Amino acid sequence: MSLASFSSLSLIFIFIYFKFTFITEEKSHLHHLPNEVTCPDSIPNELNSSQINATSGGGIFFLETSDKTSPTFQVMCAVESAARANPDTKITIMMNGLTANNQSIPRNFGISFLSCFSNVEFVPLDFKKLFMDTPLSMWYSKVEKHWEFVDYPTLSDACRLATLWKWGGIYLDTDFIILKNLVNITNSMGLQSLYIVNGAFLTFQPQHKFIELCMRDFVNTYNYWLYGHQGPQLLTRVYKRWCGIHRLRDKKSCRGVNILPKEAFYPVDWQDWKKYFELIDPKEMKMLLRNSYGVHLWNKKSQGRRLEKGSFLEHLQLEHCPTTNSLMKMYL
Repeated sequence: MSLASFSSLSLIFIFIYFKFTFITEEKSHLHHLPNEVTCPDSIPNELNSSQINATSGGGIFFLETSDKTSPTFQVMCAVESAARANPDTKITIMMNGLTANNQSIPRNFGISFLSCFSNVEFVPLDFKKLFMDTPLSMWYSKVEKHWEFVDYPTLSDACRLATLWKWGGIYLDTDFIILKNLVNITNSMGLQSLYIVNGAFLTFQPQHKFIELCMRDFVNTYNYWLYGHQGPQLLTRVYKRWCGIHRLRDKKSCRGVNILPKEAFYPVDWQDWKKYFELIDPKEMKMLLRNSYGVHLWNKKSQGRRLEKGSFLEHLQLEHCPTTNSLMKMYL
């Protein structure tokens, strides 16, 4: 066996090992939780209204591309905060682990709790159907036969583009805490730094040409081995071509697509993720988040860390996902 072949096999083995380990660790944190949650009185009455509309196209979308069907506390907080801040907007959680053949949604702790919000729904995430009739269809038919050349983050990058292109609305990563109503933002992305756009928050109208170009770039320049190539780097290079610029700072809005300032969704840099677990004065936090719609928690760095009393993250949870916070303290 050649050195190149051995290296490729080693990388594939490492990828499969980490994917399996991550899923196993996630399940170990959830196995002791009850399957049912009594809907708490702390959920405002207006969230129990059946008058839900999708004022922002398809509403708000969260995606679970792995086969997990038990939302973690982090996911519960993200969805709760979005539901509370956007009570009249449909929130759809698309899960790969749910199949169209399921007679009913599985009952577990996370699903039971999030079902208390009448604007939240769970639907199957069928990759083949999602990518059908999109520029990503041929790409998916190829990688479906060679899963070693795709991982969950890359699959998620593709799914969010197809979802917004088909239905429009708002896409959010599950490591957000939403602070404000989002329905008046459209055709927008958030700046992560001076040099790159992040796709953890995206909002576009259906069949938007920018999203179509992103999907075509995804296929034409597909490179699984480069981290971020199909995600933030893709959005950044397509936006530069869209606007005919070389630097993001040259144009923050052009041809109907907007780049929101960094503080809108990424007020804390990924390098400073530990700040969320440190003590913070509420006045300092209020000043830091005065222009923020949401807070991205950089889960790739912060997952597994325990919540500290009086920390930045605890203040956020107490205000924006208080029921999840109470449940965490009860069961963790």
